[in-house]
Parts: sequence; structure tokens; C-alpha cells
Amino acid sequence: MQSETAAKRKTRGFAYFQKGFRTHRFAYALIVPTLLFMLLVHFLPMAQGIIMSTLKLNQFTLARYLHAPFIGLDNYKSLLFDGSNPVRQGMGFAVRNTVIYTIVVTFLVLAWGLAVAMLMNRPFPGRGIARTAMLLPWVVPSYVVGVLWGFMWQQDGIINYLLVDVLHLMGEKPFWLIGHNTIWAIIIPTIWRGWPFLMIVFLAALQTIPEDIYEAARIDGAHKLRQFVHITLPLLKPVFAVQLLFQFINNVYSYNIVSTMFGNGAGYPGEWGDLLMTALTRQSFGYWAFGSGSAASFLLMVVMLVFVGIWYRMFRSELNAQ
Repeated sequence: MQSETAAKRKTRGFAYFQKGFRTHRFAYALIVPTLLFMLLVHFLPMAQGIIMSTLKLNQFTLARYLHAPFIGLDNYKSLLFDGSNPVRQGMGFAVRNTVIYTIVVTFLVLAWGLAVAMLMNRPFPGRGIARTAMLLPWVVPSYVVGVLWGFMWQQDGIINYLLVDVLHLMGEKPFWLIGHNTIWAIIIPTIWRGWPFLMIVFLAALQTIPEDIYEAARIDGAHKLRQFVHITLPLLKPVFAVQLLFQFINNVYSYNIVSTMFGNGAGYPGEWGDLLMTALTRQSFGYWAFGSGSAASFLLMVVMLVFVGIWYRMFRSELNAQ
């Protein structure tokens, strides 16, 4: 009886799919080129990376890549358990820095972007000019940001000049590109470049909230903080959820600013400046360990997929309500 019910359910599902396909045939035809393009630029390189992670691919076998020895999961075992693996060297520092970097940058760009968006949403003279000026950090290429801030962080750069000689907040000029301060030398430029995009996104979302809701709250005696907590934040939660995902992924895979600040990827940022992407790129290409590098990239992708699953469970109700 149960098998018959399941069979009928499958039959109805297939009939429903056929009806939907016939109804939206033209729409599916328009989607096909996009799917083929996604297959070409995303899934094929991903499949190639997975295949590379199962090969003994180094400076001796790279020239005959298609005939490189197949070693199965040995690259993964070496990466996880062999301390002499060149790709693994320094990864502990890179993981720690990436976790700190991702959490701090994600939280601050979201918070600062929302705060500035709320200011820009209020009417004042010259608001259009102010909104345009706020976008300046975002339109600067990340390569330029890395080079520019690299000069600014020098011991005799403009930042130490302002902190020590102008504002007198420090007694001596610290080294920002060496030691523990390096983590802040890469966090601050990333925040500086990233928050204007969040400002634009939150500003667009704020303008969709009807003013009548705030007017009713004011009549009921709700002050600004209560309006923000009980009206603004709940209505912005779907936008916040999507931007949280995007920012988290972008920051985990961050590369440009750090690589250009420390010598176009050839320099070593130190124990407090190295991120996963810079460490993985430097170690893989520096030691020609392309098999282990591919294995590390695949493991990182799996970790990110787990995070995406957790994120979806946390914000499923908000996303399905849209």
C-alpha cells in the first residue's frame, strides 16, 4: 500500500514537472546559455581542481599533467598529518589570522555600513553629493588600496605622522607591517574599502520601509532606539542575512590587498599578516606543490559549504518569506 502511494506521488510529481516545463519552455530556453556558461567557468575548473588533488603534481610531473601519477587521497593525508608538507607550513598562522580577519572585517563593515546608511537616509542639504563622495573608497581598485596603504603604514608614513606628531596619541612611531600590528594593517584597509558597498545596499533597503510604520511608532511613544530595534532591524534582516554570507565568503577568500601590500604576492606578510589565500598561493607555487595545494583548496571549499548550510538554517525563515 505504501509503495503504491509512493508510486502515485512520483507520477504526480513527474506530471507536474512536465506541465511546468511545457508552460515555461521559453524561460528554460533562455536559462540554458547561462547554465552552459556557469558549467564552463565554474564547474569545469572545480572538477579539474578535484582531479589535480588526487595526482602527484609537482615540478617534475607538471609538464605531463594528463599522465601524472594517480595517488588517491595521499595529498589530503599529507596535508592533514604530515608536518613536512610544504603547503601545510605556516597554515596554522594563516588559519588563525583568517578567522580574526574575517570576523572583525565582516562585523565592522556591516555595522559601519548600516550606520552611515541611516545617516545618509536622513534629509539634509547636499545629501546627493555626500552619498557620491562616500563611494570613493569602494571604486578604488583593491590593488591600489594595497599599495597605497602599504606606503601609509610605513614607520615614517602618514598614519604614524597623524598618530604621533599631530594627535599625540602615541609616544613613538610603531611598526605596522611587522609583528602583531600587521593584522590591523590588513584589517583597516579592507574595512575602509568595503563599507561603502554595504552603505549603498542598506540605504536602498531603508528606502523601502514605509514611513507610516515609524509614524505609528512615534505616536505610540517609541523613541529612536526602540524604532531601530523593533522596526529597522527586523525589516532589514533578509538583506543583512545575504550580505553576511557575501562578506564572510569574500573575506575568507581575501587576497588582493594583502598580496599587493607585501610585494605582489611574493613577500611574506609575517605570522600576523598571512591569510589562507596568500599562504596557499605562496606555498603551492613556491614549492611547486600543486597537488597538495589543490587538496587544500578543496578542503577549504568543503568548510565553506558547511558554513553556507549553517547560514541557511539560521536565516531560512527570512529567506523563504521573500
